[in-house]
Amino acid sequence: MPLLDPRTWQPRTLAGGEYAVTEPATGDTLGSVTLAGAEDIATAAEAARTAQTEWARVPHFVRASVLRKAGDLFTAHADELREWLVRESGSIPGKADFELHVAAQECYEAAALASRPAGQVLPSEAPRLSYTRRVPVGVVGVIAPFNAPLILSIRSVAPALALGNGVVLKPDPRTAICGGLSLAAVFAEAGLPEGLLHVLPGGPEAGQALVADPRVPVISFTGSTGAGRAVGEAAGRHLKRAHLELGGNSALIVLEDADIEAVISTAAWGSFFHQGQICMTTGRHLVHESLYEEYVERLAAKADALAVGDPHRAQVHLGPLIDAGQLGKVHGLVEASTSRGAKLAAGGTHEQLFYRPTVLAGVDDDTPAYAEEVFGPVAPVRPFATADEAAALAAASSYGLSLGIVTGDAARGLDLAERIPTGIVHINDQTVNDEAVAPFGGIAASGTGARFGGEANLEAFTDVRWTTVRGDVAAYPF
Repeated sequence: MPLLDPRTWQPRTLAGGEYAVTEPATGDTLGSVTLAGAEDIATAAEAARTAQTEWARVPHFVRASVLRKAGDLFTAHADELREWLVRESGSIPGKADFELHVAAQECYEAAALASRPAGQVLPSEAPRLSYTRRVPVGVVGVIAPFNAPLILSIRSVAPALALGNGVVLKPDPRTAICGGLSLAAVFAEAGLPEGLLHVLPGGPEAGQALVADPRVPVISFTGSTGAGRAVGEAAGRHLKRAHLELGGNSALIVLEDADIEAVISTAAWGSFFHQGQICMTTGRHLVHESLYEEYVERLAAKADALAVGDPHRAQVHLGPLIDAGQLGKVHGLVEASTSRGAKLAAGGTHEQLFYRPTVLAGVDDDTPAYAEEVFGPVAPVRPFATADEAAALAAASSYGLSLGIVTGDAARGLDLAERIPTGIVHINDQTVNDEAVAPFGGIAASGTGARFGGEANLEAFTDVRWTTVRGDVAAYPF
């Protein structure tokens, strides 16, 4: 029996109605799932809270063993899971393999969290033992998007479980299988006790219920900045923590001493990987004026040479956009940009959901595809004259997620990066990078800072408890 047998996708009936699992490349229906309603969220939160109490008391090596087994299963079932990522999310096989690799690594890193030192012994004025201890928050609510569905679910689910929590995961309905129910299947086979992980694909109503539920004290949200603001506001009203990883409009700065022959590949990858549907996508190419014309010409030639098509049935560089709504947004921004004077150097066309990689020259502050997050395969290119101007242009954004700087002098690149507020910096690389061992997160409109990887996971998914112990009952003046 395959890991993802349609007969066992969902063990119980949910209240939100049936939803077709669709292949964006063809429009074919791959199956169906049932969406969750608000009452399903409440039921799952209560079950997770009940199961979590016992899970938190399980020895750390038992939790670690489950996480290690889950990591092994992502590798053992790679062929099956890769096909779901390709067909359901429109990933090319290489991108799907990257997600599977990261998913396994997230589980292995989470396994190590289970035995991380849990606190500190403190000095005290009184004759007593005084110490802090990290304790599970209880139930973590995870809301994950469609674009890197497996990574953006597992990077919260795995550490939350390893640290002794229960989890309610609400994946985007468009990737309910590869970003949601596949995790449920993996953890069930890995031996995770029942009741700890609940996967409930659903729409805004389910998400709102998850944020509002009093049994869920921590929300881990990845998605658009607009939706993240709403989640953060609602979480604040309910006095709960919300870890927000949001959108971006990341800049790639190409200084005059850069090797232009080498930079075009990294520049194209930064803007066109997974059809630009990544929060870290290079959304602004800032290029020294001495290289600008050649850069535009070379990047446009690279874009024109890339194959776009069905990643399940052909070897292509770009697959489809996720749905017609996303296509309308991307093409609308490109058309609005050319109507305001931007030059279309490559692309700007589509067949069905397959959008050609697009290069826009002659952009400025008022060019929509430069000023806004496109979330599509669009590369706006703008010249600058000095490093000061490059720093000012890169910093002139409401976002602050990732930054790439390409230069022949790495020390100069690091110095320039110090002047640009952003959560992530890559010298001599593009903006799209992720590793399970590294903290990940943005600032300003890109989110609430690093909330994934290593120590950040401890901060995100545990509370600090102060405990004191005396040998005799304390005496007081009255």
